[in-house]
Amino acid sequence: MKLYTYPPAPNPKRLDIFLAEKGIDLETELVDLMSKEHLSEPYTLINSWGTVPALVLDDGMVMTEVIGILSYLEDLYPEKPLMGTDPLSRALVLSWDHRCFSEGFLAVAEVLRNSAPAFAGRSLPGPVSYEQIPQLVDRGQKRIQTFYSVLNQHLEGRDFMVGDHFTVADIAAFVFIEFSGWVKARIPDDCASLIAWHQQVSTRNSTQN
Repeated sequence: MKLYTYPPAPNPKRLDIFLAEKGIDLETELVDLMSKEHLSEPYTLINSWGTVPALVLDDGMVMTEVIGILSYLEDLYPEKPLMGTDPLSRALVLSWDHRCFSEGFLAVAEVLRNSAPAFAGRSLPGPVSYEQIPQLVDRGQKRIQTFYSVLNQHLEGRDFMVGDHFTVADIAAFVFIEFSGWVKARIPDDCASLIAWHQQVSTRNSTQN
């Protein structure tokens, strides 16, 4: 297998933390998003959508969706389960991963891609050009603050997002918070449970890079 990635970006960071927690070492090639390497050949011949990460399997199949890659690697490397240990915990982990992406990641992306000059004409990822909509910036910021509150309420009295162990749900929530800093958002002071959880997760070896 070979992984194409750009570690500072949020979706690659989700995968990087997972790999570090599992102790998985993959052949890796960096794709420089800052120089728009992901939008030109030879990378687009690997992933025509021009996104990272992309995992090329030994038979040539290319996987480009993080949750699919995580699920695949979880089955290959079942030691230290990160996606639940039974049907219910797996369902809860996947549900929170989805909420973090749809309510958190996309809210940050809404702000970033509709305000940063670097994303002019590229307000959505992929090969199709979409113009920025500045009116979406305020909505995105409100969505970020709302999701901080959702996470804070959920984490009251909990050490982890699901059950008694660190999982993919914790990875997704942690990376959302880190990503929100890209648009100068921060956890409100009244979200004490979320602040404490974030501080604890930040001490893990897997989240240090």
